[in-house]
Amino acid sequence: MPIKVGDRLPETKFRVMTSEGPAWKTTDEIFKGKKVALFAVPGAFTGTCHKMHVPSILQNADAIRAKGVNTIAVTAVNDVFVMDAWKKACAADKIDFLADGNGEFAKAIDLAFDGSGNGLGMRSRRYAMLVEDGVVKKINIEEAPGKVEVSGGDALLKQL
Repeated sequence: MPIKVGDRLPETKFRVMTSEGPAWKTTDEIFKGKKVALFAVPGAFTGTCHKMHVPSILQNADAIRAKGVNTIAVTAVNDVFVMDAWKKACAADKIDFLADGNGEFAKAIDLAFDGSGNGLGMRSRRYAMLVEDGVVKKINIEEAPGKVEVSGGDALLKQL
């Protein structure tokens, strides 16, 4: 059963790029004591993710932060090097890019799917989540592939 409002995020790790290179960050380090807007996409540089989803987050980042959100992050089942290149390509300095390279976080919250039929392997479903101190307060899971109707920055902003 997928994670839902009121659930605490499971303890997992993400890879992040630092000035010293790749590093691990735990869910506690990211979410403990903070209000975090977390967006998940099936893949870096993919059409919908690159042309629609991340731009919707960037366009609303300042307004989301103005509502008391400490961190805005995007995660995907990609390696840290791809996520770092994607962040640079999007000029997305206002967003933390969290690499879930092995899909451990996506699996732990039961929002992983098998995209092998399209050559993608295991991926994360597309969603937007508001997390306060590690507890899910809002979650919007996209049902239709290739759509950013409930999981974009504008949709989450309206709920804040």
